[in-house]
Amino acid sequence: MPQELIFAPMGAMALLTFIVLGFIPATRFRAVFARQVTPDDFKLGESPRVPPHVAVTNRNFMNLLELPMLFYVAGLMYYVAGRVDQTALALAWTYVGLRAIHSVIHLGYNKVTHRLAAYAASNLVLAAFWVMFFI
Repeated sequence: MPQELIFAPMGAMALLTFIVLGFIPATRFRAVFARQVTPDDFKLGESPRVPPHVAVTNRNFMNLLELPMLFYVAGLMYYVAGRVDQTALALAWTYVGLRAIHSVIHLGYNKVTHRLAAYAASNLVLAAFWVMFFI
C-alpha cells in the first residue's frame, strides 16, 4: 500500500483547522460591527463581554490544536515506519470525520451531549490509532 495515503486524512484535518480559523475573524468582525464588543475586547484574548456565539469559534479552534497533535504525530510515525495499511487509514479517516462532526455540532447547534459523544468517540479512535501502531 502506498504509504503516502496517510497524508490525505492528515491534510483533511489541517484543512478543517484552517476552515475553523477562518471563522474566528468573521465572527469577531460581525460582533464588532454589531456593537456587541469593541476591538479592545480581544486585546488579551477575549474579555468577559465577548458573547458565547463569538467565543465558541476560538474555543473550537483551540480544540483542533490540542489532541489532534497526537493524530499528526501518529500519522507521521505510521509513514516513517512504513506501517500504513487499511486499518490505519480507516482509523485516520474515522478520526477526521468525528472531529469534523464535533466541529459542526460545536459551531452549529452546540448540544453538549451530542458534542461530547463525537468528542469521546474521536478520542477512542485516536487511542486505537496509537495502540494499533504498537501492536
